[in-house]
Amino acid sequence: MDPGNHTTVSEFILAGLTGRPELQLPLFLLFLGIYVVTVVGNLGMIMLIVLSSHLHTPMYYFLSSLSFIDFCHSTVITPKMLVNFVTEKNIIPYPECMAQLYFFLVFGISECHMLAAMAYDRYVAICKPLLYNVIMTPRVCFWLSAGVYILGITGSTIHTGFMLRLLFCKVNVVNHYFCDLLPLLELSCSSIYINELVVLILSTFNLLFPILTILASYIFILSSILRIRSTEGRSKAFSTCSSHLSAVSIFFGSAAFMYLQPSSVSNMDQGKVSSVFYTTVVPMLNPLIYSLRNKDVKSALKKILYCKKHL
Repeated sequence: MDPGNHTTVSEFILAGLTGRPELQLPLFLLFLGIYVVTVVGNLGMIMLIVLSSHLHTPMYYFLSSLSFIDFCHSTVITPKMLVNFVTEKNIIPYPECMAQLYFFLVFGISECHMLAAMAYDRYVAICKPLLYNVIMTPRVCFWLSAGVYILGITGSTIHTGFMLRLLFCKVNVVNHYFCDLLPLLELSCSSIYINELVVLILSTFNLLFPILTILASYIFILSSILRIRSTEGRSKAFSTCSSHLSAVSIFFGSAAFMYLQPSSVSNMDQGKVSSVFYTTVVPMLNPLIYSLRNKDVKSALKKILYCKKHL
């Protein structure tokens, strides 16, 4: 159904991160810098993994997938957010707003499950090292990553489908810097009971299921690490897992604050700050966390730079 047939609002105005004029330019420069680092970091990580044959393992396959998700996730949100800092009114047409909501949810949900898939990969590598190549075959890796995207597309389609059913009358200022679920629900002039129920059910599944998977994986991983006798072996295992745990903590902590709090709908200002973490900060930090704390990545980067220097 054409959106214009069931809504009186043809465009929304994004309120942005702050209404204070003196902060607009500093914030524009800050988030422009973050976006540049995000693009370079994530695309660089993907290229590095593709070009380095010794990084063609399940762990780096999932890491390149995470980098792709982070790049797309940030690109869906940040460019429009930057426009908001340099224009008086950041207008977004209804179809573009729904498209932004759809792709934001696709990549947001996908990231939740990709982090869980990466935790499972670490569990197999540390707890079942002799069976690692038997369990984590290219076929299994492909279906795990395919499942991640299927869950992302399914969840996003359900959310967006229910959003398209709502009526928006007169009030069209979205109290956010992008078209997110909860700020849009605030503007609807029709009943949002079913939408809120869908948000609660799907948010619980897409946040708690990966968190429980990660938690279970790391309980087994910690148990195995403590049984490793050599200090070097323990240190290597902890180093591999600490990068993943850092990324998980920041992403799920900020996302849970936004979507699993009963008061989130009425407290959008705090929600905006929380959203900054999982939409812009986490996509920038992930490649930095995994590259700075990973000897294989650093050695692959040095090798490629050395080869380029001597061409």
